[in-house]
Amino acid sequence: MDEWKMWEHDGVRLSARERLALARIEAGLRQDRRFARRMGDARYGLWLPVAVLLLAVASVFVAVMGIRTSDPALLWCFALLWPFTLIQAFRLLCRATRPRPRRPHRRPRPTPWL
Repeated sequence: MDEWKMWEHDGVRLSARERLALARIEAGLRQDRRFARRMGDARYGLWLPVAVLLLAVASVFVAVMGIRTSDPALLWCFALLWPFTLIQAFRLLCRATRPRPRRPHRRPRPTPWL
């Protein structure tokens, strides 16, 4: 592919200095996590569903083992772990129901975390 065509946007060609400046700006923006979240970067949106799944599995395991053994330590672990699970699940539910701005160049997904 022609290097000029690769860097041609809206009929405007960029010089080598302009391409370097643009590359630096883009690298700086990619390092800003808050900006990436606002722009809907999928890499940062994967951790919340994984955290909810792991917390739910751990909560169920601790609850079952606490009931089977009647160990107060396991029951207290469940009592401390369960609210965190509910909070994260609520955050995931809020994220799934939050309206997203439509982007004309992208195909809309059912939810941002799928």
